[in-house]
Amino acid sequence: METMTVAGPAFLSAEDVDADAIRELVETVTSPESYPHASRVEREIVIYEMDALAGTISTSAGRREVMNEIVHVLRAGPGVVALPGAVGADVLERATEAFAAIVSREKEAGGPAGDHFAAPGANDRVWNALEKLAVSEPAVFVDYYACEAIDLVATAWLGPAYQVTSQLNVVNPGGAAQSPHCDYHLGFMSDEQAQQYPSHAHALSAALTLQGAIAHVDMPVESGPTKLLPHSQKYPQGYLAWRHPDAIELFEECHVQLPLAAGDAVFFNPALFHAAGSNRTDEVHRMANLLQISSAMGRSTEAVDRGRVVRAIYPELAQRAATWNKPALARVIAASAEGYPFPTNLDRDQPIDGLAPPSQSDLVQQAVRERWSPERLDEALTELSRRRSTT
Repeated sequence: METMTVAGPAFLSAEDVDADAIRELVETVTSPESYPHASRVEREIVIYEMDALAGTISTSAGRREVMNEIVHVLRAGPGVVALPGAVGADVLERATEAFAAIVSREKEAGGPAGDHFAAPGANDRVWNALEKLAVSEPAVFVDYYACEAIDLVATAWLGPAYQVTSQLNVVNPGGAAQSPHCDYHLGFMSDEQAQQYPSHAHALSAALTLQGAIAHVDMPVESGPTKLLPHSQKYPQGYLAWRHPDAIELFEECHVQLPLAAGDAVFFNPALFHAAGSNRTDEVHRMANLLQISSAMGRSTEAVDRGRVVRAIYPELAQRAATWNKPALARVIAASAEGYPFPTNLDRDQPIDGLAPPSQSDLVQQAVRERWSPERLDEALTELSRRRSTT
C-alpha cells in the first residue's frame, strides 16, 4: 500500500507559534494589477466599488470573474475586501431607525445584553438582529438584504445556501478597543481546545464562515473602525497565535484601519487577526451590523427561527415579486430561509428528484413563483417542520 504523506504536522501547538513568520506574511505588498476588477488597494485592503462592478456582474461570466478575485483576496491575498456604498442611503436610513428602535425596546425591557466587545451595558448590543429586524420591520428587512454586495461576497467565499446571522453593535464614545483575535469556529476556542483539532481542521474552519460588517454611520478612524492585520490569515497556526504576546505586539505595530462611510461594507476571512478599535470621539456612536455568514456545511453561532422570519417577511416579498427581478428576490430568500435541507428525518422527508429533499428555501421560492397566499405558505412550512421532526 502506498504511504500517504502530509505536508506539515497533523496537529499544531501554541508553543510553536513564530511571530517572525507572521511578520514576513504581513509585510507583503499587494499589487493592484492582481485584482483588475478592484477600484484600488488602500492600506492593503482591496476595494470594490459596486457601481463600477454593476455591468460586469450582470453576466454569469463577469460575476464569476469578480468572485474568483474575491476568493483569491480572502484566501491567498490580504484577506479583506471593502465595498463602498454597498447599501443605499434610503434603505440604510430605514434600517438604522429600525435597529435604533430595537435597541430602545430592549433597554426599556431591562437587563443589559452580554457583549464580546465590552462589559455588559457599556455599549449597545442586539443579538439575533436578523430575526428581530424581520419580525419588527419586514419591509425594511426585504430591502436591506436584497443588497447585492452581501450576496456577491458570501457566494464567492461560501458557495450557495449560505446562512446569514447578524448582531448589531453600537460602540459609544469612549468605548475601549478589543484585543486582537480570530473568529468562529476555532477562534471561539481556548488554545487547549483548538490544538486538539488536526491541522486540516484549522484550514477548514476559515472556509466555513465569512465575517462582515455594514457601517450604519460614518466611521472616521478616531471612532475605531475595525483594526485589521492583512495577510495574517495565511499563517497556518493563526488560531493558536492570536493570544501570543509577540503576535499581539506585532498586531498593534502593523494593523490598519479603513475609515468608512455609512452604507459601506467590509468582509474578511475569519482567520484574519482583527479587533474593534477605540472610539476616541465625543459624538460618534459607532453603529455597525456585524454579519457572520456561515457555509451550508457548517453551523452558525446563533439559533434563528427562520420559519418565523419567512412568515414575517413573505407578504412584503410577495408584493415585490411583481416588480423585482429574480436575483433580488433570491438574495432576500437566501438571507432569510434555511437553504440547506439537512439534517432532516429521512423517514418522512425523503428525496424525490435527487439526493436531497426540498429545503425551506426551495419552498419559499416556489411560493413566490406560484403566488401562494401567506396562509398557504404557513401551512407548507408547518408541514415541512413536521416532516423534519423525529417526534
